[in-house]
Amino acid sequence: MIKRVVGAILLVGCLAACDDPDEKYDEGYGDGYAVGYNTTCEIRATDIYGYFDNEHYARGYARGVTDGIIACNRTR
Repeated sequence: MIKRVVGAILLVGCLAACDDPDEKYDEGYGDGYAVGYNTTCEIRATDIYGYFDNEHYARGYARGVTDGIIACNRTR
């Protein structure tokens, strides 16, 4: 019985520690878009998560910055 409880706790802990790549990409994209848009349109400084050691976040961030810049330039 104790082995099952310990096993279940370890399994839940391992699963909880896993990052969802799509979630990190989306967070990075949102941060990058805000930075690209706000910087280009000279709106304000933007706080971001900054998880650049996560490849999914960094890829999303780079794409978001580009799309944010494009969106700002379309409103001008």
